[in-house]
Amino acid sequence: MGSGMKVGILGFGGLGQAAAVVLQGKQELTWVAVADRHGYAYDPQGLNLQQTIAAYQSSGSVGSLGVSSEQSIGDLVAAADGVEGFFLALPNLPNTFFVEVARVFLAAGWRGVLVDALKRTSAMELMFGLDRELADAGITYLTGCGATPGLLTAAAAIASQSFAEVHRVEITFGVGIANWQAYRATIREDIAHLAGYDVARAQGMTDAEVEALLEQTGGILTLERMEHADDVMLERLGICDRHQVTVGGVVDTRHAQKPLSTHMKLTGRTFEGKISSHTFTLGDETSMAANVCGPAFGYLKAGKRLYDRGIHGVLTAAEVMPLFVR
Repeated sequence: MGSGMKVGILGFGGLGQAAAVVLQGKQELTWVAVADRHGYAYDPQGLNLQQTIAAYQSSGSVGSLGVSSEQSIGDLVAAADGVEGFFLALPNLPNTFFVEVARVFLAAGWRGVLVDALKRTSAMELMFGLDRELADAGITYLTGCGATPGLLTAAAAIASQSFAEVHRVEITFGVGIANWQAYRATIREDIAHLAGYDVARAQGMTDAEVEALLEQTGGILTLERMEHADDVMLERLGICDRHQVTVGGVVDTRHAQKPLSTHMKLTGRTFEGKISSHTFTLGDETSMAANVCGPAFGYLKAGKRLYDRGIHGVLTAAEVMPLFVR
């Protein structure tokens, strides 16, 4: 599997599996650890992608390849002492879940780099509350490192530099998924943003109830003014107030083709008094997985550099430049 930084993936649903595929093409990162709800697998020489996916698909857990456990994250952290960084490809249901995961690492006395692709503002604010504890423990935690928040938020932070004053940031995404079952947790998180739904209701829905909802909407989820942490990430940097940031999009759960192009538009006033906008558009052929996992590992590499320099605690994707992973 080559040398390089030894990394793990927490969560092995659609996003976790895509992350493992992305790692196959990287020399600088070696995939050695994985955990899901019911077990974990660890091989310091590197995990085999096909074997791991086959184990997960046949038994519903990577534990059939490694160790079955109902405290899989804690048990993996205890067993996998050589892992330098983890990508948390986990669903953020309930809102406190990522804080609970971070506490597992704290309790274990683990040191290293953690990266998440957290979405909700309220969940990220809970993570900010752990800054001191994580810093004291020697953990560098990068939050909001997916596509949005993440790649598009970082693009907004760069775009803001042309302006004396930022008036608004509009992030619009299109996601095409041929089969919603491959991204069940992600779709439930999206449903939580719909009118009349919340995190608890979405989390409690059975697959049949999700199917029924998608049947009503023709497989399309239209999301407006979402509770997305891009707002607090940009506010923390003094770029604009959170109410000036809007995030919304369209998710097609029946076709791989994006229903619309994903883009970030930042509007502001230049020092000469001109009003203008910068737009950053993602290629339609790049999948949600490509736009989430690529940045996540770019931030993991950047996080390792910060960690090695003694910079610990919680940072967001908007204040760190991701580093391309070869």
